[in-house]
Amino acid sequence: MERYKQAKEMFARLGADTEAALHALQSIPVSVHCWQGDDVVGFDGGGQASGGIQATGNYPGRARTPEELMADIRFAFSHMPGKKRLNLHASYAILGKDAGKVDRDAYRPEHFAPWVAFAKEIGLDGIDFNPTFFSHPMVKNGLTLSSPDERVRSFWVRHGQACLKIAEYFAAETGSHCLVNIWIPDGMKDVPADRLGPRLRLKKSLDEILSVGYDKEKVRVAVESKVFGIGVESYTVGSNEFYQNYAASRGICCLLDNGHYHPTETVSDKIPALLAFYDRVALHVTRAVRWDSDHVVLLEDELKEICKEIVRCGATDKVMIGLDYFDASINRLAAWIVGQRNVQKALLYALLQPSETLRAMQDGADFTAQMVLQEESKTLPYGDVWEEYLRRNGMEGDWFASVCGYEKKVLEERA
Repeated sequence: MERYKQAKEMFARLGADTEAALHALQSIPVSVHCWQGDDVVGFDGGGQASGGIQATGNYPGRARTPEELMADIRFAFSHMPGKKRLNLHASYAILGKDAGKVDRDAYRPEHFAPWVAFAKEIGLDGIDFNPTFFSHPMVKNGLTLSSPDERVRSFWVRHGQACLKIAEYFAAETGSHCLVNIWIPDGMKDVPADRLGPRLRLKKSLDEILSVGYDKEKVRVAVESKVFGIGVESYTVGSNEFYQNYAASRGICCLLDNGHYHPTETVSDKIPALLAFYDRVALHVTRAVRWDSDHVVLLEDELKEICKEIVRCGATDKVMIGLDYFDASINRLAAWIVGQRNVQKALLYALLQPSETLRAMQDGADFTAQMVLQEESKTLPYGDVWEEYLRRNGMEGDWFASVCGYEKKVLEERA
């Protein structure tokens, strides 16, 4: 407490209010992805991730059943401060008696009812959802919604439509919106002969998915672009230009994944650009090593810049923050907790910036004072404010020792 009091005074001298920052941080939801717990395998029969999705490693203790995954989420979330949502993929349907009888194009809300009960049990802010356009036999030649095979294309359209109805169910049950994010693996390994045709088919497919009708107050649809993926190195149908134009023309969201752009591009710069035109922006926070590799999120410069732009733009209620990484080479629960805590740390760092003062300096062309204040603020004791945040959330203990105990007691038994 004494260190926090000293830090509070130091921040105040540079124009930052630690109490306001702590209060604001507590109210910013982060959507935590379920797929870190089982290496993106899911429960609907795929057996392993495929279609450009790959988790590297074989650390013991992977969740193999809904019960195991929920137990791991419950434990991991108990060590994550702040407001949390759960981000599900459709492949995590709990089919029960319908296993082997119902395919993804016919999933219904009841196949996800256990997840709703679970979210209510642990007090989550809401559930977000993703159609799963990978790890399935109907991904033909690397294509789904852009396939020239009408049987394939229409199957995935029905899947997308089914997911919108499930999202409405999530929103109604949780009392919060549901973000539905559409990402597809479609593309070509080598130079294509036709770049336009697949994109026209994708446009048609997306229009058909949206035509099913859904409550736009409850369901927020986003499309996620990518530069390239494994096996589609030469051409990606869902490019940034395609999706940004599609989203703008259809009144839906763009989702920015900070691993899905050229290494010289930064998502932190894209956020304020999109906020000039969109009411909402969706975000997947990951850590790209040599492009999209979905490493565990660390407290690095670009993460800080992303969060600074969210805060500076007054967009903590407009940018929907979600996590997206999966590492099977280390303890999966530690990976979950480290990534979520680092996003919270970066948000706190952003909230403790003297942003209004810096903005006034920029507008007044006082660039020397702006630079000095920016540099002086970098060495303030952010860690002491973070420790106070953990204390107020009842999480000031040694969380890693707790994870190691869980590994000995639970995860090693699965092996």
